[in-house]
Amino acid sequence: MVSTTMAPRSGWSAWRAGFRGRAAALAITASLSAIAPLPSFAKGPESLADLAAQVTDAVVNISASTTVETRGRTMPQLPPGTPFEDLFEEFFNRRGQGNRGGEENSTPRPQPRRSSSLGSGFVIDGSGIVITNNHVIGDANEIYVGFNDGSKLKAEIIGKDSKIDLAVLRVKPDKPLKAVPFGDSEAMRPGDWVIAIGNPFGLGGSVSAGIVSARGRNIESGPYDNYIQTDAAINKGNSGGPLFNMNGEVIGINTAILSPTGGSVGIGFAVPSANALPIINQLREFGETRRGWLGVRIQNVDDATAEALALGGARGALIANVDEKGPAKPAGLEVGDVITKFDGRDVKESRDLPRIVASTPVGKTVDVTVVRKGAELSKQVTLGRLEDGERAQQAGLTQPPTESPAATRRALGLELSGVSEELRRRYNIKESVKGVVVTRVDPNSVAADKRIQPGEVIVEVGQEAVSSPADVARRVETLKKDGRKSALLLVSNAQGEVRFVAVTIE
Repeated sequence: MVSTTMAPRSGWSAWRAGFRGRAAALAITASLSAIAPLPSFAKGPESLADLAAQVTDAVVNISASTTVETRGRTMPQLPPGTPFEDLFEEFFNRRGQGNRGGEENSTPRPQPRRSSSLGSGFVIDGSGIVITNNHVIGDANEIYVGFNDGSKLKAEIIGKDSKIDLAVLRVKPDKPLKAVPFGDSEAMRPGDWVIAIGNPFGLGGSVSAGIVSARGRNIESGPYDNYIQTDAAINKGNSGGPLFNMNGEVIGINTAILSPTGGSVGIGFAVPSANALPIINQLREFGETRRGWLGVRIQNVDDATAEALALGGARGALIANVDEKGPAKPAGLEVGDVITKFDGRDVKESRDLPRIVASTPVGKTVDVTVVRKGAELSKQVTLGRLEDGERAQQAGLTQPPTESPAATRRALGLELSGVSEELRRRYNIKESVKGVVVTRVDPNSVAADKRIQPGEVIVEVGQEAVSSPADVARRVETLKKDGRKSALLLVSNAQGEVRFVAVTIE
């Protein structure tokens, strides 16, 4: 027999209340676990090692070098802002660069100067077809492809495209190379896992993981922007490397980063495979691009314009000009028409149209839906070739007066100068880098806040290439007249690595 002693009533009540509280807490926890169990992938895939091992041998390092002739000895390359930089330059000028035997007036002999860059790429065909970014190879005289086993092969350029920054190379291996397939970038969703493999800072074979952060990003780098955004670490040297899905398929080509420091801050951009494949196929077949051409200049439709045009909402691409010799003219398209559908595809905003048209085969006759004065009309257009239209337009342009390379101008808080050999030597700027050199930055300007530095080169202003300080000033003035509050600059460092910087128009 077991003897029990009843506890005093007050103690019993306290114990019972505590028990009930603990039971209630356990019940709530169990209930929450039943309602919202933690997903097994909450902390990411268990391991990416097998996937990395599966594809790493197809990822390559790209080294490109350019050799140009310069006259005389070149001044030692000093970092911008080095103390006594001006004294060094004056000293070498007084010495008469390249003079021999003390002859002050002798003509310096041409001497070769070599510059190089590093990037990434990947093999898509075992016979030796390699993909990378156009800006990685630039105007290189020599290109080498380095493989995971330490071997190197010299490469030749099959074709390249600056508009979406792609290049196709060929190497001649002794045996078939490991190749990777393309996947469907259109099937990727924000939140899907991806890995990037490449050659950051020349380290080679580096794997980083993350997710698709967004799709359809427009960073205003060109007319066909449609980037995949990812937080997988992408740094200098990753350019041209692959972005893989979890099946080991390439769904993007790493191209750009958004960064105030030049390093990865978790915002990288890749050209989707859906955009890249048609261009790669054209470059492999023809050695050049063959994009469709409509022959119109368009602008976006805002809410006020949509109301005035009775569109029932902001949509489509408003035709602001029709090329007299383009395909749109004989098809009956007019200024003021709003294109809402092209070849069966909806045009939700103006930037959709150039991408859709460019991907349509040259010579194809397509249906185009437009809204004109509130009425919906259907037209048929037989597309021309964009490259032919660009050449014709360029031939008909009236060239502005040429500006001395030494001319300087101020704009956006920057002191700018045309590219000259003296500036290339001073800042060690690669020959392949074209644009306008920043020689001074106002320390109180927005440009200084965005870390633009002397020695960097402005390549584009508002999506248009610039080649002189006057071009920059004219482009900024145009943006002002268009009501733009900021100018998007494409800025290159001396080695050709580019980034986008938005600077407020003062």
